[in-house]
Amino acid sequence: MNQVKKKLIAGNWKMNGSLAANEALVQALRAEIGAPGCDVAVCVPAPYLAQVQALVTGCPIALGAQDLSAHAQGAYTGEQSAGMLKDFGVRYAIVGHSERRQYHGESDEAVAAKTGAALAAGITPIVCVGETLAQREAGQTEEVVRRQLAAVIHSNGHCISEIVVAYEPVWAIGTGKTASPEQAQAVHAVLRAQLAHASAEAAARVRILYGGSMNAGNAQALLAQPDIDGGLIGGAALKAPDFLQIISAAR
Repeated sequence: MNQVKKKLIAGNWKMNGSLAANEALVQALRAEIGAPGCDVAVCVPAPYLAQVQALVTGCPIALGAQDLSAHAQGAYTGEQSAGMLKDFGVRYAIVGHSERRQYHGESDEAVAAKTGAALAAGITPIVCVGETLAQREAGQTEEVVRRQLAAVIHSNGHCISEIVVAYEPVWAIGTGKTASPEQAQAVHAVLRAQLAHASAEAAARVRILYGGSMNAGNAQALLAQPDIDGGLIGGAALKAPDFLQIISAAR
């Protein structure tokens, strides 16, 4: 059973935004967000970290990154270390998003290493797990998400209670399809049990987010489930009214 007091709503802007659009979006959020009853974050493209850091200063929106390197420094052209992200006030970093796994070949081991790098720098990793449509239809959902999370637990067991997990069924990302509240809860319960097996503290503290096309219309039903502790929001995070409605549903 979920013992977390505050839910987390994190927006993943993906590769979207511009200086003008970012300012308009954040200012619209600031104007209406008030004192949210949940934690809120926006995970923005790396070139905009400095801009958005300034825009969210003094408001309850935390800054997040969309990826980070497993390495602390060195000859890794194009990558950003956790220490660099920390310099910009980054509090969350998405790790192992299905698009990184699919398009950049990230393995479970690589995701585990990035999780460790984030934790070492005091950044909370949002560790993504999820199955493809073919895997769901083959009855492999539990096997896939447990394998993905197990790699992270195995490498970071002593501080696993400091992570956030995001269940993102790949077949529901950007497709408009969404797992039913019951389908999502079933997988969240599996992940909660896996965390409990690793650490009772982790099971109580770790927030498990749902990230498969959560939007203003379905957020309330999804967030009402006992093991859904928030959302990792894609397209709806780019529309201030929709994002604010999801935040309101998480109060």
